[in-house]
Amino acid sequence: MRLTDLLHPHLDDVTSVVDATSGGLRLDPYLHLPPGVDLTRHERPVGEGELMLLCHGPDPALHGDETDCLTALERMRPGARGLIVFGHPGTDLPYHRLLDALVAHRCQVLHAAALGYTHLHAGAVFACTEELLPPHDWFGRPLPADGFATALRIADEYVLADFVSRSQRARLIDLERAAEESARALETAREDGLAERLAAALRDKDQLSSALRGARARNGVLEARVAMLEGSTSLRVGKALVSAARSPKRGATRLPGELYGLWRQRKAKGRPVRAASAAPVPEAPGDDRFHLSHRALSVAPRDRLVITGVLTDRTAADFAADAVVSRVLPHDGRLLVERTDPDVFLVQLGACTGEAGPWTLTGTGHAPDLDRCLAELIGQARGLGRKAVLWRDGPASSAPGLSRLPWDAVLDGDTGTALARLDPVTDGRDRLRDVFQADSTRVRLGRLAALAGAPDPTAERRVAVLAAPRNATDVARLVAQTLCQLHRPVEVVVADPAGLDLGELTAAAVAVHSGAPTAPWVADWTDLTEDRPDTLLLDLLCAQEFSGADAVGRTPASDDYAFVPTLTPLLVRRALLDSGTPPDNWSRAGHRLFAVRGKEPS
Repeated sequence: MRLTDLLHPHLDDVTSVVDATSGGLRLDPYLHLPPGVDLTRHERPVGEGELMLLCHGPDPALHGDETDCLTALERMRPGARGLIVFGHPGTDLPYHRLLDALVAHRCQVLHAAALGYTHLHAGAVFACTEELLPPHDWFGRPLPADGFATALRIADEYVLADFVSRSQRARLIDLERAAEESARALETAREDGLAERLAAALRDKDQLSSALRGARARNGVLEARVAMLEGSTSLRVGKALVSAARSPKRGATRLPGELYGLWRQRKAKGRPVRAASAAPVPEAPGDDRFHLSHRALSVAPRDRLVITGVLTDRTAADFAADAVVSRVLPHDGRLLVERTDPDVFLVQLGACTGEAGPWTLTGTGHAPDLDRCLAELIGQARGLGRKAVLWRDGPASSAPGLSRLPWDAVLDGDTGTALARLDPVTDGRDRLRDVFQADSTRVRLGRLAALAGAPDPTAERRVAVLAAPRNATDVARLVAQTLCQLHRPVEVVVADPAGLDLGELTAAAVAVHSGAPTAPWVADWTDLTEDRPDTLLLDLLCAQEFSGADAVGRTPASDDYAFVPTLTPLLVRRALLDSGTPPDNWSRAGHRLFAVRGKEPS
C-alpha cells in the first residue's frame, strides 16, 4: 500500500497536515495532498481539522528520535488526527513503546496497514478523542458505532489477536532457530566433506603423478636401450647376414662390401672428425607433449542457468526456454558433468519412475547399477562444488532409494507450467495471470537458481517505463500508475528529471534515471493522460511469455492473442529498440509481433 492510500480516506474535514517529524526523511512527496489541504510545520497544539504526521524507526538520523515522537503526542487535542509511519518491519513493530503514550494522551488507533517502501514498512492512523470511536474493518471502512459493543469488540480482538500473534511469533522464532542450526550443520558437513574429498583428491593426484614419473623414466630407459641396439654393429651385421641368407645369389655378392663398410664406419667413430666450420648445429629439444590439431574456445559471461541432470522430455523442453539444459545418460554422465560444468545437477523423480527412459527404475531397488551410477554422478558434481538437487514431483515412496542419496536440496512439487502450453480461450485471462505469477516454469527455475546462486530467469521479466512528466500533476499520475501495477516496473526513465520530485518511486525500490533503459523490456508511457489499469504490464508479459514475441501491443481491430504484421507497441524488447529499426519494418525484419487487448479491466 502507498502512504497516500492510507492517508486520504482519513482526510475528511481536515484542512491542515502538520509535519512533526524530526528526522531527515521528507514525507511530503509521498502524501499527494488534495486541493484545500495544506502541509505546515509548527509547535502549537494540534486540534480539530488538523492531522499530525509522525515517524518512528530504527535509524534516528532518518526517522527521527523516539523521544521527539512521544513528545509530539502531548500536542494532540480532542478532534485532532494523526498518522505515524514506521521504519520497522511489520513483524518487528515495537508498538509497546508507543502504546502507553497513545493511551495517556487519549489517542485511539483507527487503522494500520503495511507500506511498500524500502525504509517505511508500516503506518497507522489515530485520533485524539474523549469517547471510544468505532474501529475500522480490514478494508478501512468504519464499523457501526455502539459504545459498549465497540469496547467489547476491541477487548475481544485484543485478547485473541495477542494469543495468535504470540503463538505465531514463538513458531517463527523456533523456525528461525531450526533454520540457523540446519544451515550451520549443513555448512559444517559440507566443509568436512569437501575437506575429505580434497584430501583424497590430493592423495590420488600424488599417486598418479608418482606413477606417471616412474612410467616416463622407464620409457626413457627403454627408448635409450632401443636406440643403442639399433645403432650397434652387431645388430647391423646380423641384419646383413639375414638379408644375404634370404637371397643367396644376390646377397652373397653384396655381403663382403657391406661388412667392409661397417668395419670402416666403426674405425671412423674412434677418430676425431675435423670440420671446416666449427659452428655448432643446435638440436631441437625433445617435446613429449600431445598437441591438438584444432581447438575452438568461447569465453563469455554466464548469463543463463546451466542445468545438467536426469529430466523427462517435457521438463527438459520447458526448461530449455530459460536455461541451458543437458540430459545425462548412464554411459556418458561423468564426461557430460565434467564438460558442461553445470550450476546445478538436477534429478527429477518423474524421470526415474516413468514408464520408459534410460533412468527408469532408478531408486526403486530394481536397478542397482543405475543407483550406483547416479550416486557417482552426484559425488562428481558435489566434488566440483556444484549443487545436487532432487526435484520430487511425485511421491517419495515411488523411488525411496533417491532419498538416501546426499542431496544439497530437495524441491517438492511439480516443475511448473509453461505459458505456451495453455489455451487463453479455454483457461481464461485469470488463469494465465495466476500461472505467470506463481506456477510457471520460469518461476520454478527462479527458485532453483536461488539455490544454486545462478542467474535468475525471472530477471527477464523486468520492465522499464519511459515517461516524460512535466509538472506535479504528471508526477502524481506517473507514480500512481507505476506503483499500482500488479507487475511493478523496476525502473522509470525520465528524459529530464530536473525539478521533479520522484522520491516516492525511489522509496518503493523503483530506479529513476535518465538515459537508456537497462531492463529487457520497455513500455512507453510518455502519454500520462492515458488511463492504464493495474493489470496492464502483467497481461502484456503474459502474452509475451505465451507467444515468445519481440513486441506486444494492440491493433485497431482489437485483435487478442494473435500474431499480426503491424501493431501499436505497448511492450517492446529492449534489443529491438536499440536496433533502430522503424516499427513499420519490424515484421519485415523477422521480428514477431503479438496483439493483445491492453485495457481489459482488472
